[in-house]
Amino acid sequence: MIALTQFGVPLMVAFVALQWWAPGERPHVRHVTISAGLSFLLGLGINQVVLLLVDRVRPYDAGVSHLIIAPSADPSFPSDHATAVAAIVAAFCCTGLGRRTAILALGALLVMWSRVYVGTHYASDVLGGMATGFLAAVAVRLVYREGSRLDRLATGIF
Repeated sequence: MIALTQFGVPLMVAFVALQWWAPGERPHVRHVTISAGLSFLLGLGINQVVLLLVDRVRPYDAGVSHLIIAPSADPSFPSDHATAVAAIVAAFCCTGLGRRTAILALGALLVMWSRVYVGTHYASDVLGGMATGFLAAVAVRLVYREGSRLDRLATGIF
């Protein structure tokens, strides 16, 4: 579980980045890859605002859990890890990339579970992070449209 907590998000980001060169419907896959990256960044940006408003003590500081990784200095709610992986999965949902979405969803569930298991988050922190990630992905989907001029420019790189 410690390895999932430490390396889960970077591995998911690497998996998404590698999709840029994946065979298949290249412009579509590249659009989804960019959407996932934008959702990831927007979700973490939203989290920074929420963290300022909701100063929730981490479970190990409250004596509710035993921490089995290095402590974190920032507040507990919402979970940045959950936000990041949920934003990625949400960006891949409903795109026709079923196998990739399933792999990412499984990875996301494992990462989110690991955050509670290692004692650094409450389950509600993870649920809040999921909500933030999905919100970010929906916002990106509404603004960054597949086939738009910007999309054609961005997906045509390399």
